[in-house]
Amino acid sequence: MKKRGRIALCMGLVWSVCFAARMASGEVPTNWNALVDEFLDQAFFPEHPSWATVAGLHQYDSRIENYSKAGIAGRIGKLHAFETRVAGFPTAGLGAVDAADQKILLGQIRSELLSLESIRPLEKNPDVYSGSATGSVYVLMIRKFAPPETRLQSVVAREKQIPGMLADARENLKNPPRIYTEIAIQQMPGIVSFFEKDVPLAFAGVKDEKVKAEFATSNGAVVAALREYDRWLKTDLLPRSNGDFRIGADNFAKRLRYEDMVDIPLDRLLEIGKADLQKNQSELRRVAAGVDPKKSPQEVMAELGRMHPAPDQLMDTFRGTFDSLIGFIQEKYIITIPPGPQPLLIETPPFMRATTTASMDTPGPFEAKATESYFDVTLPAPGDSPEEVASLMEGFNIGTIFSTSTHETYPGHYLQYLWTPRAPSKLRKILQANTNVEGWAHYSEQMMVEQGYLKPGIGAKDKREAGFIHLGQLQDALLRDSRFVVGLEMHTGNMSFAEAKTFFVKEGFQTAKIADIEAKRGTSDATYLYYTLGKLEILKLREDYQRKMGTNFVLGKFHDEFMGQGFPPIAIVRQALLGDASGVL
Repeated sequence: MKKRGRIALCMGLVWSVCFAARMASGEVPTNWNALVDEFLDQAFFPEHPSWATVAGLHQYDSRIENYSKAGIAGRIGKLHAFETRVAGFPTAGLGAVDAADQKILLGQIRSELLSLESIRPLEKNPDVYSGSATGSVYVLMIRKFAPPETRLQSVVAREKQIPGMLADARENLKNPPRIYTEIAIQQMPGIVSFFEKDVPLAFAGVKDEKVKAEFATSNGAVVAALREYDRWLKTDLLPRSNGDFRIGADNFAKRLRYEDMVDIPLDRLLEIGKADLQKNQSELRRVAAGVDPKKSPQEVMAELGRMHPAPDQLMDTFRGTFDSLIGFIQEKYIITIPPGPQPLLIETPPFMRATTTASMDTPGPFEAKATESYFDVTLPAPGDSPEEVASLMEGFNIGTIFSTSTHETYPGHYLQYLWTPRAPSKLRKILQANTNVEGWAHYSEQMMVEQGYLKPGIGAKDKREAGFIHLGQLQDALLRDSRFVVGLEMHTGNMSFAEAKTFFVKEGFQTAKIADIEAKRGTSDATYLYYTLGKLEILKLREDYQRKMGTNFVLGKFHDEFMGQGFPPIAIVRQALLGDASGVL
């Protein structure tokens, strides 16, 4: 372990010395794309090998993330060296795409440095380690890019490094927030079960006895290490978990600036978030009164909460939305749908259950064989109480099923994946701004309602059902509005975790189970306001673009041009479509 750490530290020093020498001797590439490739090949994919596997770069399949102190120091050294080189790259002669990409890459580097040097999650969050270990094996299991024997060999190679990663956790973690340790403990039974049952089952058909024997040894060692890590979390780390999860106003503002090119003062951002919250609350009350004027909005929402499929029918219900969404998008020319199979429904992986109810897992831009996309849905867990099951399923009512499916599939995240090959640069196929990716998916929910999807006979069987589905879409909008407010308020010290849960229920019209999941997520995903923030940026861009185009404005054409830019910060898209990156809100 320590030997590996010393080698990584030396390599970090070597990188810094070599980069400095090359800059002094004038050997820095004068070709922008060469510099991008150098960054990706030296400072991005080797540092994120699990993502490299997803991306389709399988030369990294035997590695896992290096969280040793020496590894972190080496990573910081590389990033600082590339920060200097990217910032100093001459802009003269760069085309519009490359000039914008320079800003995108510099933001990516500075965001990662902010995380490593200031926010420091590797010193605070024990779930990073157990979750990362699990994720590194999960991507080899779920993505069938090679024969099972080949992928199992990579599993063995990664599993051999997991005990060392968990040892790094013990060395790195310093007074974590109690909620972080509690989340890590909550995830552990599912993670242990994943290695005990799911991974062996996935590779049960492997015939190579040598590989099977190696896997039995490595997998057993991982299970033992995870059980010990679980014990250590409960008996050692939890009693001394008295840290603060808040990242603070300065880090919050910097993260938004680096990742999303948003430089709006935080107090103004809070006003924007609360205004959208109030707007959607008013709309929810109006729609609820139209559904049943004799009941309060809370009573109507309670009735909506009971309108959900049984847990064993949830996957089929989601699957049943695809054809109508696709047909409506094509008929109305909402956006061009590139060819591709429909995504597959699977249960949310165990290491993600505590903080998400649904997500989309698509292949990376360079994956040529394992091209399946997975729509992850969190089903009730075996140990959930009847009350917890009921609360979770209320969150999957007929309205939120529509908005979730729209968000994750058509025209949301899955459609973004289908558009990825059309991105104007390699960098934009890899680096994505949350305000663009999540903002578009959230915008799609509202936009599809505005375009008439909920009319009886299209997305609903009658006017009453259309009203209920609209309420579900608004409930999801209020969920994102609540994230906006809660993230800002918690991380700037104006709201506690308990108050955050109450806010989701009272102001966001969420169930207690969903509120708990969302508040937990907000402790580590500080800037998850990017859903609503991105939606509002896109709405403003659409308004400005429509004003520019006048009678020549076509919604589908606007969406095609938007998506054709890849997934950079909205300011970059504004520059491309309007010639002016300012005025995002």
